[in-house]
Amino acid sequence: MSRLGTVTRRGLMVGAVAVVGGVAFGSYKVLTPHANPLAEGLGPDEASFNPFIRITPEGITLILQHVDLGQGAASLQAALIAEEMDIAFGQFAIEQARPDPAYYNTAMADEAVPFMSTDTGFAAETMRGAMGAVIKLAGVQVTGGSTSVPDSYEKLRVAGAVARETLKAAAALETGHDVALLTTKDAHVILPDGQEIPYTALAATAATLEPASEVILRPQEAWRMLGKPMQRLDIVAKSTGQQRYGIDLQMEGMVFAAVRCNPRKGGALNGFDASDALPLRGVQQVVPVTGGVAVIAENTWYALQALEAIDYDWGPAPYPGEQADHWAAVAAAFSPETLDRVWRDDGNAGAMTAEHSDIEVEYRAPYVAHQPLEPLSAVVRVTDDRAEVWAAHQMPRFVQKRVAEKTGLDPDQVVFHNQFAGGSFGHRLEFDNIDRATEVAMQIKGTPVKLMFSREEDFAQDYPRQIGMARARGRVGDGQVTALDLEIATPSAVRSQMGRIGAPAPGPDTQIAAGAWNLPYAIPDFRVAAYAVPELAPTSSWRSVGASTAGFFAESALDELIHAAGADPMEERLRLINDPVARGVLEAVAEMSGWGSPLGDGRGRGVALVNSFGVPVAEVIEVSQTPEGIRIDRVYVAADVGRVIDPVNFENLVQGGVIWALGHAINSEITYADGQAEQSNYHAAEGMRLYQTPEIRVRGLETADKIRGIGEPPVPPAAPALANAIFAATGQRLREMPFNRHIDFI
Repeated sequence: MSRLGTVTRRGLMVGAVAVVGGVAFGSYKVLTPHANPLAEGLGPDEASFNPFIRITPEGITLILQHVDLGQGAASLQAALIAEEMDIAFGQFAIEQARPDPAYYNTAMADEAVPFMSTDTGFAAETMRGAMGAVIKLAGVQVTGGSTSVPDSYEKLRVAGAVARETLKAAAALETGHDVALLTTKDAHVILPDGQEIPYTALAATAATLEPASEVILRPQEAWRMLGKPMQRLDIVAKSTGQQRYGIDLQMEGMVFAAVRCNPRKGGALNGFDASDALPLRGVQQVVPVTGGVAVIAENTWYALQALEAIDYDWGPAPYPGEQADHWAAVAAAFSPETLDRVWRDDGNAGAMTAEHSDIEVEYRAPYVAHQPLEPLSAVVRVTDDRAEVWAAHQMPRFVQKRVAEKTGLDPDQVVFHNQFAGGSFGHRLEFDNIDRATEVAMQIKGTPVKLMFSREEDFAQDYPRQIGMARARGRVGDGQVTALDLEIATPSAVRSQMGRIGAPAPGPDTQIAAGAWNLPYAIPDFRVAAYAVPELAPTSSWRSVGASTAGFFAESALDELIHAAGADPMEERLRLINDPVARGVLEAVAEMSGWGSPLGDGRGRGVALVNSFGVPVAEVIEVSQTPEGIRIDRVYVAADVGRVIDPVNFENLVQGGVIWALGHAINSEITYADGQAEQSNYHAAEGMRLYQTPEIRVRGLETADKIRGIGEPPVPPAAPALANAIFAATGQRLREMPFNRHIDFI
């Protein structure tokens, strides 16, 4: 049973952030809460106890800090509050949080510090606490990094418990009963005689009280909702086509706009001729925007057609024009001048030479697009003293800041309405749609402008996942892996992304070697070095960020070493493993898959284990070699997130992550010619087809000390597990994605 004191009410902060952050920045400053944004404009009969709950006589509204990108964040956050507040699905409305520092996300601190997630030593916890304090004081409001669960898990339960206890106090005040004799159930306070008072009827009295300062959270065995299968809030709407996304927005007086920017990402527009576009049906205006042109029209189709009629004079790309030059730049980055950091240096692996190694191999991972089903869009209305924005975005306060800078308004004059998103995978951490829509809206002030990217424009203007290359040497002896030296070179997606929002990332990029340097293996000589390639095409966070490439490099190299040693891939990993939580997932997936049992001719199993965002995930993939190509038969996945909040959503996220990862590993890449992405739509960057999708069996373990998220961690092990399985079935090593460059799939 968890008991929290006055810190609960004063900012919902606990643990290292408060203690260590207090040392670094002053305890009072760190513990002082941000003002409750819901307190503004409350009526006399309305109550809000914290930034997450508002109660009026008409109903209960739960405020969701993390935007729902299709990962179920809305339902999860609501369930965490509802569990402690004693309300059920159907008894409340939900609302997306406005941009406000009260919605800071300190869970982002874990991935921002250069320590393994398993390192709970003084230095690691001190830096996490200090980073958390910085995030809290700066009010960093962001959805990403698989942090929705770890950020929400305790503070939203606390928020619900504070509301529950304050409402009980209000009922005690109104009825004269001892508060200790009162209970709650289904949005009611229950009096000793069984009489039920709705929470909504207590709002006026509750508003006069100080929120409860000490609450006791319910133990896991008393949970009504958490840990049990739940039906997400959006299931019916999505199943019946009623869910409204940002792209569906309509409002009175709206005009429509479509945009075309230089297909050489970041290049200039030297000039354009719109004389053939202006006379077309429905076209109202053609206006310049940064790097391109927007057409304002009566509907989106008219705008898109008009863009085709414009003659553009595009400037050159600010990066090498041809794909071969990108690979050459990556290869040239393995030098002391571009060394970002040696992240792991156990033993003496760095001294290993080619003559004294048993393997020397190179791996490649291409640029890949985000390509969510819902392309980018935004609705913006600008007046002389106000701007309103409707879009789905993962960083609301940065949206507010950017629109303020473009319009010359103060940030508090910018109102942002966050929307449900039809996917993101990191795409909605960027601002091109917000920027261009704002630029158009400023040219027709007072009129709401709905700007949409065509699918082709969405591909062309994407900030893809980083390109990467790895070079590995290794040594074996007496049937065991004894040494691995892994060097990884990629552009820094973190620096590229942060630079665009005016927040340069100092120090080494923790993501270049993420998923490799933190492998939980005690290899006697083990070195992982990261090289930061000077920026090529601009890149951004892509689902699982650095681990999506480095995890493939590391687990592929390890598998090659294990086979060179003549050892069993599962048994040797279990021999090497030095983390009990990771061992648990590896043992679980071995048991699930029946590792070691015969598969028959032309079939193979591969295994990979990658820790990303603090979550060890092990995957075993079974494949068959057929005359038509490789068939993926089954995937077994075990992951440990500390606590599974919703088993159904957990399974869905894991399965979706595996399908996402396999589709990209097999089929997808972005290549450049004349500075332009050659892939313009799904036909050239296919996901996994339904007929290709294997059976995926999932097991969630709950032994880890910290609560973690599962949105991204299933992605990194899939590619190496598949490559390792194909080797087991065919003897062919795949060292470059996409795999369809080298092998056929059915």
